[in-house]
Amino acid sequence: MRVEHLLEESARQFPGKTAVICAGGRHTYAEIDVRANRLATTLRTAGLRTGDRVAIQMENSVEAIIALFATLKAGGAFVMINPQIRSARLVELLDDSGARALVTRHHASGEIEVAWQRPHASSEPATPELAALVYTSGSTGRPKGVMLSHRNMTAAAASICTYLENTPDDVILNVLPLAFTYGLGQVTTAFRTGATVVLEQSCAYPQAILQTMAREQVTGFALVPTIATLLVQQSAGGHRLPALRYLTNAAAALSIAKILRLRQVFPSARIYSMYGQTECQRVSYLPPDLIDARPSSVGIAIPGTELFVVDGRGRRAAPGVAGELVVQGPHVMLGYWNQPEETARVLRPGPTPDERVLYTGDLAYIDEDGLLYFVGRKDDIIKTRGEKVAPREVEDVIAQLAGVADVAVYGAPDDLLGEAIVAVVTLEPGASVDVERVRRHCLEHLPAVMVPRSVEFRKALPTTMSGKVIRRALREPAGRDGAVA
Repeated sequence: MRVEHLLEESARQFPGKTAVICAGGRHTYAEIDVRANRLATTLRTAGLRTGDRVAIQMENSVEAIIALFATLKAGGAFVMINPQIRSARLVELLDDSGARALVTRHHASGEIEVAWQRPHASSEPATPELAALVYTSGSTGRPKGVMLSHRNMTAAAASICTYLENTPDDVILNVLPLAFTYGLGQVTTAFRTGATVVLEQSCAYPQAILQTMAREQVTGFALVPTIATLLVQQSAGGHRLPALRYLTNAAAALSIAKILRLRQVFPSARIYSMYGQTECQRVSYLPPDLIDARPSSVGIAIPGTELFVVDGRGRRAAPGVAGELVVQGPHVMLGYWNQPEETARVLRPGPTPDERVLYTGDLAYIDEDGLLYFVGRKDDIIKTRGEKVAPREVEDVIAQLAGVADVAVYGAPDDLLGEAIVAVVTLEPGASVDVERVRRHCLEHLPAVMVPRSVEFRKALPTTMSGKVIRRALREPAGRDGAVA
C-alpha cells in the first residue's frame, strides 16, 4: 500500500466528511483529493520524475497536507521542512536532500506555489519505494535524513490505529509540526481511518487550545512534555472535555509526576505513554490500564513489530538487565540519506535476507513481564565516582518536587569525579524552590552518588522544535534559554 492511498480510500468511502479543520475552515476528503490530484498534475508537467524529492515548507495547514499527498501522487517523495527554518539551514537541507522543487504558500494569497525547481542530475537513480525524507531533530548532533518508504509509513499508521482504537468518529488535534514524524503521524492515522484532524500551528496559547478541544469535541490529542506542562498549568481549575478519550505522549518521556497531574486534569482521557524514534516512527506504547501500576514503563512493542535488548556482546539481555534496544518490523527505515556508513552502523542483518533491524543507540531493559523501560541515550549516561547514572532516574525524582515544572540533568567534566551531575530546573509560575530544597529532596530519595552536585534555575530548557531537550545545549550559559532549532 502507498501512503497516498490513505487519502484516496477515505475520499472514496467518506467523500463529504470533514477531513481537516484549520484556521476556521473545514475541508472534506473529496476536496483534498481533488486539489492534490490537480497539484500532482502540475508537478508532473513541470518534469517531476519517480523518486524525486519535493521540499514542502509551510506551517500546519490544509495546503501542506495537499502538497505532501500531491507529491506522492506524482511519484515523488516529500521533505517536510519546518517553516521556522531559514537562510543557510534551509539551503543546507535543500542541498542535502537534492530536492527538485520547493513548495510553499504565497505570502499574500495563501495559495500553494512551486517556488523554484532544480535540474535533474544526470546519473541520479530513481527510488520509487521512498515516500519521505524526514530530518532528525538534531538533539544529539547534525540532523540526518531518515528515508521512510511507503511500507514504513503505512505499516506504522496501521499499527498505531490498532492500539489507539481509532475510528471515523475520532477528532484528532495536532499542534506538532508536520516536519516531525509524531506530528505527521496524526495526519496519516486520521486519514487511514477516515477521522478528522484539527490542525493548529503551535501550543503557544494553551487556553485557546483547550477552547478548541471543547468546541470541536476533540477525542485524541498528541503531547510532548513541554505541551503537557503548559496544559497542566492552564488547567488548574479543571476543564470539561467529556469527548476526550485519549492523550498520547512521545518525543521525550513524561515524568511520573506529570502523568499523575494529567490524570487529575483530564480524568476522562486514557493516557498512552509511548516511545519512538524518527528511524522507525514508533517503538512501543504502555496500555493505559497499566499506567497506575507501571507509570515509568514505556510499555510493549506496537502491533506487528518486535523489540529486544542486547548486551555489550550482542546477546539478548536477561530480564531487568539494561542494554541497547533493538527494533524489528516493517516500520524500520530504509536508511539515512546519502550516509551509508551511518546506515550500516544502525541497520544490521535481520532474521530474513531482505530484513534489517534497527540498533537504536538507546539503553533500556525489559522486565519479567515483558514491559520496556527506557534508561536513556547511550551518549547521555553520566559516569561519576566510578558509577554510571542515567539522567532520567534523577529527573524523575526532581520532577516530583512541588513547584518544579521541568528538569533536565547532564554530566559536566570534573577532575575529581570524572563527571559531576548538574540539574537544570524550571519552575511553575509563582513557585519558590531553591538549590538546597532540590538537593535535600534528592538526598531523601536517591543514593548519594546520584544527587546533583549543582542545580541551575532557568526560565526554559533548550529544546528542539519537536520538544526534545538538547542536552549539549544545557552546558551553554543560561542566557541561551528557549527553543533551539
